Formats: sequence, C-alpha cells, structure tokens
Amino acid sequence: MRVTILSRSSRIASTARLVESARSRGHAVRVLDPVQVEMHLDRDRAALYYHRRLLPRTDVVIPRIAQSTSAYGMAVVNQFALRGVPLLNNTQGISRARNKMRCLQLLASNGVNIPATVMARSAEDLRAMVKLVGGVPVLVKLLRGQERRGVMVCETLASLEAALEAILGLGQDLIVQQYVRRGGLDVRVLVVGGEAVAAVRRRPRMNRLAHTLNRGARLEPLSLTEPQRLAAVRTAALVGLEVAGVDLIDVRGQPKVFEVNASPALTEMERATGLDLAGKVIARAESLLAEARDGAPLRRARRGVIGEGNASLARLAPAPRVGRPGGRP
Repeated sequence: MRVTILSRSSRIASTARLVESARSRGHAVRVLDPVQVEMHLDRDRAALYYHRRLLPRTDVVIPRIAQSTSAYGMAVVNQFALRGVPLLNNTQGISRARNKMRCLQLLASNGVNIPATVMARSAEDLRAMVKLVGGVPVLVKLLRGQERRGVMVCETLASLEAALEAILGLGQDLIVQQYVRRGGLDVRVLVVGGEAVAAVRRRPRMNRLAHTLNRGARLEPLSLTEPQRLAAVRTAALVGLEVAGVDLIDVRGQPKVFEVNASPALTEMERATGLDLAGKVIARAESLLAEARDGAPLRRARRGVIGEGNASLARLAPAPRVGRPGGRP
C-alpha cells in the first residue's frame, strides 16, 4: 500500500509514529507538507504536484492538517478526493470539527449531550457568561486568526480576573464551557473507523493558557463505560471522521462531549495506555483501501465527495507534466 501523510513535518511526533507503523507493516510512505503541494484543476483534470513535480499515484491519504494552514491544506485534501483517493478524514469532517461552536450545535441538534456553553465576541461580559454555565470551574477557549486557538481551565473567579487582560489581547471569539467539578472526569477517547480504541483520563494544568488541554496534562489509562463509548463513537460518526479525538466530561455517569479533534495527538495516548494507536490508524487505512478495491460503497463522509457530479472526475485525462515526475518522498 502506498500511503501519503499530509503533515507540516515528518519530525512531528504523531506523524513520525504513523510513518514508523506503516513501514513496519510493509507499506511505502511519503510525508508531504501540504503548503508545498501545487494543484491544477480544469473541467477534465485534477492534478497534484510537489515542488512542480507531478505526484505519483497514492492509495490512501492521512491528513494531519495544521490549524495555521487550514484553508490551503483543506483544498489539497479535497484535490485528492477528486482523484478518488480514500481519505482518513475528509474536508467536511475536518471543517466541522474545527468550527467549535457549529460542531457543538450539530451534536446538540442530534441529541448528543454537551456541557453548558456560551460564545461571545469579547470577554467583557465574562462574569455573566460564567454564571450561564453554572459557575467555575470553566473551560475558556479562544479562537483567533487562522483558527489558532488557546484554551484555559479556570478554577476560580480570581483566576479569571487575572487572565482577563491576556484574554482580551489574544482573541475575539470566546467560548466558555462548563468543566469538570469534584468527582467528575475529563476524558479523551480515540475513535478509529467507528470504534473507540483507547481512552485516557486527563488532568490538565489549571489556570494556564495552552494550545491544547493535552499540553502539560497528566494522562491516565481509562476503561470506558458503555455510555462514554457510545457518546464518543456517535460523535465521530455525526461529525464524519474516520479518526477522531473526542473530548468529554463525565458528570455523575453522564458523558458530555465538549470538543472533537480531527488530528488527535497519538504519542501521549500511546505512552499512557501502552497501545499501538498508530497501528490502529494504519489498519483502518488498509481497510478503506480494501473496500475501495472491492467496489464496496463507501459512506459519503468517508469518500470526501463535495457536491454533485464528481463521479465524472473518475474519467479524468492524464495530468500535464510540469517537471520531472515523482515528487519528493
């Protein structure tokens, strides 16, 4: 199997683990920086180049698109979809997961339990917003340019007051959510191919702004309850992701999903659980390719087809060559 991983660098820990796992299973792997991929599109062709060299065929694509390259990276993913290449996460699913409020709206409208959540353009009414979600502790998320974001768990109103100046300076779109109270759990579930393959309890660092809750957190292996498992699997299916990190809080046995990640970190969970999670992802890639070769119908969310009429692209003419074929591995 020829695997293409879209990632800014092969040195990123999760990307490196995927490469290692794929090669250990006898597959050929290339890592492409999506911002270095060029695209050509007309009525008859949807071609891809890397440093002006025509890319050879690939059997499956694993997108690991960074927040800072989201728009261009998504276009690259969709270009592979137009070529009929199976995707482990397509543009629709990634987009749904990255728009945090719309993702929560999707889940709530389909009966998935979520924590109390409010969103505003500024932090000026922070005290009132905290009351709307039941008081501290709360999870504060900032969304800013290029969808870069910060997250902070605030245990007290005093910590919120101390963070207010930083919050006002870091972003406009602000989400405040109910968070774990005494006796509750913060849980990360890895879902691959519709199966909850691993779970950890997360104990994040409090009152510090970080890129993700995993940064600096202590992770402990966790055996999921059936409600937790069902919530995570249903969430991944609704969002349309083959590979998803589903974050939930458990309040007195009732799981509430508060975020979905389309490019979940693997290495931290592997260290905490002792499981080969990269291998689970590669195994799902193998299954998707087998389904495609057998002609089995793939769900629309898995195929990544956008709009109607794309079936005609299966008969695309050969792409024009710009440079030497092959691209960089």
